[in-house]
Parts: sequence; C-alpha cells; structure tokens
Amino acid sequence: MRGIFIAAILLIVVANGFAQETLKPTISFTISGKVKSPKTFSWEEIRKFKVYNLGDIEITNHKGEVKGTAKDLSGILLRDLLQSIELDAESPKVLSEYYFTCQAADGYKVVYSWNELFNTAVGNSVYIVTVKENQAADKLNESILMISTQDIRTGRRYVKNLQSIIVRRTE
Repeated sequence: MRGIFIAAILLIVVANGFAQETLKPTISFTISGKVKSPKTFSWEEIRKFKVYNLGDIEITNHKGEVKGTAKDLSGILLRDLLQSIELDAESPKVLSEYYFTCQAADGYKVVYSWNELFNTAVGNSVYIVTVKENQAADKLNESILMISTQDIRTGRRYVKNLQSIIVRRTE
C-alpha cells in the first residue's frame, strides 16, 4: 500500500513538471484583422514611438488585492502605435463598431474598444512597456508587456508576452 502511495505522489510531481510550460519572450507582435495591411512590430519599430515615464504601478487581481508592483516602468502609448496602421473601415462613422483583441503567447486575451482607446481618457493610459526596473523590456522573460495604468484592477489587462492584436468589427 505504501508503494502505491509513493508511486501516486511521484506521478503527480512528474505530471506537474511536464505541465509547466516555459514561454519564450516575444520579440515582436502582429496587428491583423480589419486592417488594410497586417503589420508586425519589432522592438526596433516600437522604440521609434514617444516614450513615457510611468513610474511604479501596483498590480492587483480581480478582487483588487495587490499582487505585486511593476517598478520603474516606461512605455509607448498603444494608441500611438495603432494610429500608425490603417483600419479597413469604409468611413469614420463605423469606427465605434471596432475593437482590439490583444493576445499573449499563452492565449490570455484582453479587449479594448476603438472608442475606449481613441475617445476616452483610457487611451492615455494603455502602454506597451519598453523599460521595467531600469532594464530594457526586450531583455525580460515576460516581454512584450502591455498595461492599462488607470484600470482599477490592473492585473486584468496586464499582458505578458504580447503576440498579436486582432482588429475586429462587431456584427
């Protein structure tokens, strides 16, 4: 009986070890979907945009509990980057129907509407992080980072290893 118990424990430990997938940091991300031409942004291209000092941001979970602090952040506005691509829209009138699905390499997704980013103060606080803790973000294990600094629960839209942004239109 003791042998079966030990074997079961070992099986659980080994299975958990294989279940832990280590993701490689992303070095670029692609914007696709309802755009005139999909575009991939590398770190070289990201660094061409205006960089803002964000300071320290507390990361909170869905209950508002502090889970950590992202320190000494700098970044570019997501809105500035999105303005550099052309959406596939027949007129500005339909832009209110557009939204952006931002997906991490592990499948985690967050969503922003066009109006949220371009027509509210939220657009002034959604960043692609370029520096964290005085280290270039492309050297971090969780690169490419995206954060919405004015969210009440910042962890809900704190994306690590951003892989893609898909532009869609509601039906």
